[in-house]
Amino acid sequence: MLRVNLAGEYGAQCIYRGQLRILQHHACAPVLSHMLEQEQVHWRFFQKACVQERVRPSALSPLWCAAGYMLGMVTAAMGPKTAMACTMAVETVIQTHYEDQIQALPHNDPLRETLLHFQEEEREHHDTASAHHGQEALGYPLLSAAIQAGSRLAIAIAKRL
Repeated sequence: MLRVNLAGEYGAQCIYRGQLRILQHHACAPVLSHMLEQEQVHWRFFQKACVQERVRPSALSPLWCAAGYMLGMVTAAMGPKTAMACTMAVETVIQTHYEDQIQALPHNDPLRETLLHFQEEEREHHDTASAHHGQEALGYPLLSAAIQAGSRLAIAIAKRL
């Protein structure tokens, strides 16, 4: 659980960094920066938890970063609506992923409260991206489906490697 969450938060940071590389002077840059900052907080939490629990990080961390950065750059190059569509797609998968983990944990597990908090922030990212017209991106249904499938695949791989 910790390894896959660490990998996911790392990949999310890389997506936002890629988007900011392209959209750094766009009006949406502060929004992207805020979401990046929250992902960094999540990543630091999971990094610390992995050290404490002696859980090794994903062996594919460089891949998660490269893939995330490229996804961020490509979607941002297609325009701010497409960058926001990317956020909506990824966060849809992450909310479900966190919900599955929350349901699997005992109610008294302290990790459960942290995951609930992080899930709410991920929901906020989704809703913010929607408010910035992500669903209006060209080819949104296909783009969203492809990014969601890729996100689910990354989660499955990170659980094992």
